[in-house]
Amino acid sequence: MKNNILFHGSNVTVSKPKILINGYYKDFGYGFYCTNIKRQATRWALTKKGASIINSYSYTENESLKVLQFETTTEEWLQFVVNCRRGIEHAFDIVEGPMADDTVWNYVNDFLTGRISRKQFWVLAEFKHPTHQISFHTLSALDCLTYKKSEVVYDRKRKK
Repeated sequence: MKNNILFHGSNVTVSKPKILINGYYKDFGYGFYCTNIKRQATRWALTKKGASIINSYSYTENESLKVLQFETTTEEWLQFVVNCRRGIEHAFDIVEGPMADDTVWNYVNDFLTGRISRKQFWVLAEFKHPTHQISFHTLSALDCLTYKKSEVVYDRKRKK
């Protein structure tokens, strides 16, 4: 990872990250998700009820962990996201790569259900802006994060 500062968008301060099982599968499975793009974390935070808070962490690499990195969207990335969205677990501590945002996820879902072909998926899924996510799937992976600060970017109560 190029940047060792990561951001997590939420509606609360998250000084001690946890892996929450919340009933639906994400791109890389259950985990604690961050990004190195502050603007993206802000978008995540703005989707929450209540205040919109950006939590910042420093990330220290641990070479003993199993890490999977996708530099770009590839066939392997697509299959990994499909598997995770179907609830198929993996054995990685940390997974990093592009994000299947809502639009891209609709295309993934269309591919999963056979409404579009793999070739059609790649034509439709061309990213319009850079995305990034890094997910932490084990307690050892969470130990790589050191909480730095939280910042309220919008407070619905105070209309900030």
